[in-house]
Amino acid sequence: MNENIHKNGNHELKEEAVLDETESDLTVKPVQYDITSYGADLDVEGLVKRLKRDDIYIPPFQRNYVWTQREASRFIESLLLGLPVPGIFLARERDSKRLLVIDGQQRLKTLEFFYDGFFNPQKGAKRKRVFELIEVQKQFDGKTYENLNSDDRITLHDSIIHATIVKQDAPEGDQSSIYHIFERLNTMGRKLSPQQIRVAIYHGFLIDALHDLNKHRSWREIYGNPSKTLKDEELILRFFALFYFGPEYTKPMKEFLNDSMEKLIKRGRDIIGKLQNLFIETIDFINAVLCNKAFRIERVINAAVFDSVMVGTAKRLKSGSKPKKSDFLSAYSELLKNEEYITLVSQSTSDESNIEKRLEFATSAFEDLASEE
Repeated sequence: MNENIHKNGNHELKEEAVLDETESDLTVKPVQYDITSYGADLDVEGLVKRLKRDDIYIPPFQRNYVWTQREASRFIESLLLGLPVPGIFLARERDSKRLLVIDGQQRLKTLEFFYDGFFNPQKGAKRKRVFELIEVQKQFDGKTYENLNSDDRITLHDSIIHATIVKQDAPEGDQSSIYHIFERLNTMGRKLSPQQIRVAIYHGFLIDALHDLNKHRSWREIYGNPSKTLKDEELILRFFALFYFGPEYTKPMKEFLNDSMEKLIKRGRDIIGKLQNLFIETIDFINAVLCNKAFRIERVINAAVFDSVMVGTAKRLKSGSKPKKSDFLSAYSELLKNEEYITLVSQSTSDESNIEKRLEFATSAFEDLASEE
C-alpha cells in the first residue's frame, strides 16, 4: 500500500495504490526478434570518457546510486588487483547510436565518481565526500584517484570490463526487444515498473511531454503525490494511446502502450502537442467538477475508470463545447451506478471487447449533454 499523502481542504488523505487490473494480465504478445549481439572488451579509462561525453547513457530513473563507499572501494580494488569483475550490458540506440546502459550502472557510476574524486555527489549539496578507498588492502587504503601511484593509475586505466552490446534488427521500426531485455535483466533486486523501462528506452520529447504534464496542477490535485514508479505518467500515456489509437487496441495493455509510444514518436511533436493541450483541457474540466473524487469507485483511482472517462470527456470537449458542469456531474454519477460499466472497469479490464465497451459507455454518457451558455 502506498502511504503518500495529499491535502483535501482541511484534511490529509492517504493515497493508496492505483487499482489497475491490467497489471495482472500475463498475456505475451507473439513476436520473433532478430537481434545482433556481440561482446566488446572496454578499458576503464575509455569507459569513463564515454560516460562523460554521454556516448554511454544511463537512464534518468536509474540515477539512484545504492552502493556504499565500502562496496565501491572494493570494486575499484578488484580492478587495481587485476581481478575479474562482472560485465555490463548495453543496447545500441537505433537513431542516436548511443549505448544505453541496461545492466551495470552501479559499476559505471562508481568509476565516474572515483575519477572525479567525490563519492556519490548530490546536486546542489554544499559539501561533497572525497572518494577515498576504504577497507581495502593496505597499499590502497585512503587512496584517491589523484594520489594513486602512477603504476596503479595505469593499471586502473588499462583494466578491462567486458560489455555485451545488443541491437534489434527486426522487427524494424521499434525497440520492443530492448524493453523485454530491460524487463528481464535490470531488476536490481526490485522489479522496475513498465513506465520506468519506457523512460529509459524512449527518452526524448514524448517522455519530456509526459513528465511536464505530470506536474500539471489539476492532475496533481486529483492523483496526489508523484508516483515513485511513474504510474501517474503511465496513466497520461494511457490516455494518449486510447484516445488516438483506441480502435487498434490489442492486449496486453503493456505492449499496446509500448507500441503507442513508438507510433506517437514517429508522428512527431505536432501530434504530441495537440494531445498535451487536450489532456490539460480535459483534466482541468474534470478537476473543476469532480475534484479528488475523480476516477474513484471507492478511495483509490481505478485505471479503467480513468481511461474511459478521460477519453469520453476529451471527445466531448474536442467537439467544440463544454457540457454544463451540473449535467456532467449527474452523468458521471449515473455512469458509476451502471452495473455493466462497473463490471467492465473491475474485471478483465485488458480484454479488447471490455475496453471497446467501456469507452463507448463513457463517450455516450457525455456526448449529448447540454452545453454551457
